[in-house]
Amino acid sequence: MSSLQEQARALGDPTRFAVFRHVVDADRPVDVPELTAHFGLNHNAIRQHLAKLVGAELLVEGKAEATGPGRRRLVYRLDPRAESRWGVVGPYERLSLWLAEMVRTGASPVEIGRRVGRRQRLGHPTVADPVGELVDQMARQGFDPEVTTTGTQVQITLRSCPFATTALADPDTVCGLHLGLAQGVAESIDGLVVDELVPRDPRRANCRLRCHVAAAP
Repeated sequence: MSSLQEQARALGDPTRFAVFRHVVDADRPVDVPELTAHFGLNHNAIRQHLAKLVGAELLVEGKAEATGPGRRRLVYRLDPRAESRWGVVGPYERLSLWLAEMVRTGASPVEIGRRVGRRQRLGHPTVADPVGELVDQMARQGFDPEVTTTGTQVQITLRSCPFATTALADPDTVCGLHLGLAQGVAESIDGLVVDELVPRDPRRANCRLRCHVAAAP
């Protein structure tokens, strides 16, 4: 885990800090061409800044959805571990907002989770890989998901719990939010149904989302 000092050093360069803020404010994966066009820098300079930010656990690197032949482009998004620092909303701040919405509306944890999941997908296009999209959305929330597919059955292991402390105190509420969050995302992309969440000890994580690929209408 990178220390606060390491992250501060990585963000000490004004251009690198601007790159970081651009990715955070975009609230979606950002690629190198977008950053080079925005900052007027060459690809190598942008890649060096991104490498420093990834190394400091401020951003994470992934691959965009395949849109044709050839290699998938690299994309960057906020590292979920960069919680409540550098102007970034952390997991417990998000949780407090969700709990406040529960109190304000009287809705159940699962329903609030569904609302959050659907809001995450607002304005995003339909995707060809619904499983990959759900995995990506859960990764953004800090669950470190790993997927296993057998035919039409899909299991997503959540290898990290971003709300482990609260889940120990009130597993029904937190696990309900997690299940609803996954269901809300799945409902907004079509092609995938989240059937259940199999909870585990949050200190060890590895809760499992059991899903299935839906038949085409």
